[in-house]
Amino acid sequence: MAGVLYKKEREVLEFLVQFQKQYGYSPTLSEIAKATGHRSNSTVHTIIRSLVEKGYVQKVDGNSRVLKVIDQKISATMSGTSSSIELPLMGFIAAGRPLEPHTDPNATFQVSASMLSGEKTAYVLQVKGESMIEDGIFDGDYVVIEKEREVKNGDIVVALVDDNLATLKKFYREDGRVVLRPANSTMQPIYPTRVLIQGKCVGLVRKFNH
Repeated sequence: MAGVLYKKEREVLEFLVQFQKQYGYSPTLSEIAKATGHRSNSTVHTIIRSLVEKGYVQKVDGNSRVLKVIDQKISATMSGTSSSIELPLMGFIAAGRPLEPHTDPNATFQVSASMLSGEKTAYVLQVKGESMIEDGIFDGDYVVIEKEREVKNGDIVVALVDDNLATLKKFYREDGRVVLRPANSTMQPIYPTRVLIQGKCVGLVRKFNH
């Protein structure tokens, strides 16, 4: 039985699966580090060792360059061959700007059905900017949003604040007021006068371009 995947491990595993599907061989440590936002190869090496210990990845013939994803279900899910669903690609979300609609109003985006509860309306937004990079959400990533008004502390939400400006932030209620915190230590939290929660982030999809 494979162990629980932490977010950073999942990101590395997702990249590994997608890279192998595209090229037929494993990426280097530096390629993994660059794609997943890690500064050092040693960090990636530690994550891969953990994936090996948890039973998701196997080193072939002791060659660290050849990594085999051994859980077929995980491989299928992450490479898009498991049951998937098309969601509307609503547009772009950039911190502190109105939601920008997609140029094609009929655009859709395919995501794994396992991301969704199946009980709520869902849609996809493409992220612009770096306000959530410390939570592994980078410029150009796609976030899967379920429409939800009831959220709890720590949830990543799409919120309309004050004058209809949209933002993707972590939601907290502190001392009776809402605080929207970025996952970027160089940016300040938002203390909105008015806030309308549009939905909760339930998934992340990254398209790797090489």
